[in-house]
Amino acid sequence: MALATKTASKERSPSTTRSRGFWSSTIGKKTVMAVSGLIMLGYLVAHVAGNLKVFFGSEEFNAYGHWLRTMGAPVLHYSWALWLVRIVLLAAVVGHAVSAYQLSRRDIKARPTGYVHRRKGSSYATRTMRWGGIIMALFIVWHILDLTTGTVHAGGFQEGRPYQNIVDTFSTWYGNVIYLVAMLAVGLHVRHGFWSAAQTLGLGNARRERLLKILANGLALVLTVGFVSVPVAVMTGVVS
Repeated sequence: MALATKTASKERSPSTTRSRGFWSSTIGKKTVMAVSGLIMLGYLVAHVAGNLKVFFGSEEFNAYGHWLRTMGAPVLHYSWALWLVRIVLLAAVVGHAVSAYQLSRRDIKARPTGYVHRRKGSSYATRTMRWGGIIMALFIVWHILDLTTGTVHAGGFQEGRPYQNIVDTFSTWYGNVIYLVAMLAVGLHVRHGFWSAAQTLGLGNARRERLLKILANGLALVLTVGFVSVPVAVMTGVVS
């Protein structure tokens, strides 16, 4: 029996052992969170840039929507590149969520009774990261059902006409409320998450701390204003 156990341990791949050790460690989970968070941040920057094309009219915005499905052509077939992006994003979201949940559970086990007083210097964004993540997860589901599949879309979903679909969504009070709350959560999440990811990946130090915080605040502000500007434009008739 001892010989069989010894043989099994010898047959176990060193790379497998290292990868399991990395994932089970706190720093491993934080690294997964940091990298997946930066992937999603890159997507958000590209996404807000695309969304702002709505201000150039329906023809240009609908053309942009068509390009998303034809990018990579003629090497890639219709929508293949878009699906590759979706798969990478899904992996990032799952990795980020699982890491966050497991780190949270680990923190609770290490500290079964909560702090009597909030930690000094703890910002509002830091204290609301967990709820912000839940709000964004729920929003992603709603956003897909609204503007990708059209399942919960108001006004009659029109395939291939994203401009009109956006106008329909933000012509409803609940569409605006859901979107605005989610985008505020995104801003808070990015503000804290970017700085935290930089620290985890070893990019931060005493000299860079101020710069990283400025970048985090700037990114959060630009993304929030960029995303919020679209429903505001529809509500005010600038986009119609």
